[in-house]
Amino acid sequence: MKSKFKQQFLSQWELQVMVWPSIILMIVFSFVPMLGLIIAFQDYSPLSGFTGSEFVGLDNFKAFLGDKDFYNVLTNTLGISLMKLLIGFPLEIVLAILINELRLVFFKKFTQTISYLPHFLSWVILGGMITSWLGSSGLVNSFLLSTHLISEPLSFLSNANAYWWIATLSDIWKEVGWGTILYLAAITGIDPSLYEAAKVDGAKILKRIWYITIPSIKNIIVLMFLLRVGSILGANLDQTLVLQNSSNMLRSEVIDSYVYHLGLAQGDFSFATAVGIFSSVVSVTLLLVANFLTKKLSDSTIF
Repeated sequence: MKSKFKQQFLSQWELQVMVWPSIILMIVFSFVPMLGLIIAFQDYSPLSGFTGSEFVGLDNFKAFLGDKDFYNVLTNTLGISLMKLLIGFPLEIVLAILINELRLVFFKKFTQTISYLPHFLSWVILGGMITSWLGSSGLVNSFLLSTHLISEPLSFLSNANAYWWIATLSDIWKEVGWGTILYLAAITGIDPSLYEAAKVDGAKILKRIWYITIPSIKNIIVLMFLLRVGSILGANLDQTLVLQNSSNMLRSEVIDSYVYHLGLAQGDFSFATAVGIFSSVVSVTLLLVANFLTKKLSDSTIF
């Protein structure tokens, strides 16, 4: 057995040399730090360390679940994430199909570049732009005032009830172009003869999209949907910290920013770790449920 393993290893040594550094890095930076999850069950003190800190069991989880802000934070996280999923996810597919149907090569590449560009800008830059545009003398208010749709400037970022829409639309603007990459790659792999045969049969563009394009990229759609569901409790901390203020805090505080403010900023590492474990367990549960449902409905799944 050992000689067979050694023989296979030596016959693939070039591949092993490329693979093992990545495996070692993954173990060191992804798996070894998981030992630190024990502090979620401790009253952790950096001075006492893992071994010297008092074990408190599920007290940190009880403190989180019993906190008066827990349900508001959870509602905000789910609300913003679901809006991004229900609006942004279909838009990525639609945009990819529309770009693919463009026949002028220059305009097609120009459209792709313009749609990708916001992804490469940080939320610090985009947050400053959005704050400026939505200010009392910003672009949006100037347009609404000039068209007499409003009589006085609106304070968008100070309106807590408007924050969900601001967070959703700004995130879509930033990421929708980048999200089309996999779909465009899958569409380019479709056999062109299928479209030619459909044209001969008299199928118009909408029918070709519905009966050829969408079924051909179904597996990619399912994969991306499951990945999005698995990260539904991650409502983008960078975006939240940039757009959040004291006026919209009621509707903008999400789990990630909650952990940052109460857990990390105040040095309560045990509490922050407990919230992180809670989010991970819920995310894995949602992923398993979504995977089960997609397997039943479309017979497509990732595991």
